[in-house]
Amino acid sequence: MIIGAAHTETIKAQAHALGFDLVGVAEYAPPPHAEALDSWLNAGYAGDLAYLSRNAAARADPRLVMPEGRSILVVGKHYRSAEPLDWVWRDPSRGRISRYAWGADYHDILLPRLRELVSFIETLLGRPVLARPYVDTGPVLERPVAAAAGLGFIGKNTLLINPRQGSWLFLAEVLLDVELEPSLEPARGGCGTCTRCQTACPTRAFVGPYVLDARRCISYLTIELKSPIPRELRPLMGNRIFGCDDCQEVCPWNVRFGATGDAEIFHPDPDRIAPRLLNLIALDDEAFRARFKGSPIKRAKRRGLLRNVAVALGNWGDPQAVPALSRALSDPEPLIRGHVAWALGRIGDAAARAALRSRYPQEDDPWVREELEASIA
Repeated sequence: MIIGAAHTETIKAQAHALGFDLVGVAEYAPPPHAEALDSWLNAGYAGDLAYLSRNAAARADPRLVMPEGRSILVVGKHYRSAEPLDWVWRDPSRGRISRYAWGADYHDILLPRLRELVSFIETLLGRPVLARPYVDTGPVLERPVAAAAGLGFIGKNTLLINPRQGSWLFLAEVLLDVELEPSLEPARGGCGTCTRCQTACPTRAFVGPYVLDARRCISYLTIELKSPIPRELRPLMGNRIFGCDDCQEVCPWNVRFGATGDAEIFHPDPDRIAPRLLNLIALDDEAFRARFKGSPIKRAKRRGLLRNVAVALGNWGDPQAVPALSRALSDPEPLIRGHVAWALGRIGDAAARAALRSRYPQEDDPWVREELEASIA
């Protein structure tokens, strides 16, 4: 059922009224460059993201996800709300958190709005609508689909860049059995000869323009990776404990635009965007759940976040962290203990060495023992 340009514009207007900053419609077909997913997966760049391989065919073709679909409604929400206080952001005793996680979980914010938009479409058309709304939870190649919907172009940092909004964007989609008028006008713009994102990456995660090796990306290492962080990458992470924005911070498309996001939702409270590392390393399960309830950070789970915090404390290298790290050597989670051992080894003063030697005879986990041995040595 084709509903025509007038209804399509009415639906887009309602999406804007619901708070979405960008709205477009993609044809119900494989998005541009969908075939690149297979070569990227075959190169091993996905790391432990096995779900990408399981759903690779569906991601490349929405018709395999919902055969009844006729169009994809794509929306974007800008989230760069304000700048952090410089003294907070540069304090190595605090852990840096990616901008998208400064406020409430965006899934909880955007998904209800998508459902409200679907209800509006049903009322407009006077019939039930088959729809699947996704906020980065479905088998959809979000950025290529958003580019096909005219929301922006894919940058060398592999992110969608809108010429007026930059790349600080949450993307979401609704697969619909309604044939909306597609957005056939592509977004203008490109990266040209710029390579700032490539050179800014602390871990050199870009294999080349438009190709990211997730296994080296700090966002992957601190959020998606469930196992130990490779030792050679730990010193390069600095005090980043949940995500990394470096490739976006230096992008000229972002530099030219100020903060335009929803400050009420994404307000940068200093202790939320850069919490004190010594406070975090002491969190037990209950305190972790209470502190990060309703936050994207809960995705890393306590074991993942405290693993990252231990690495940041090691990179800080201040002896005042030794008492807290020494206590954390007895944490129930081996993943935390092993990275704490590494951090104490990085600090390396007499108290740190004493804590490592004291723990070694008690440790029964083989991997943690390896970390202790390396740190003692």
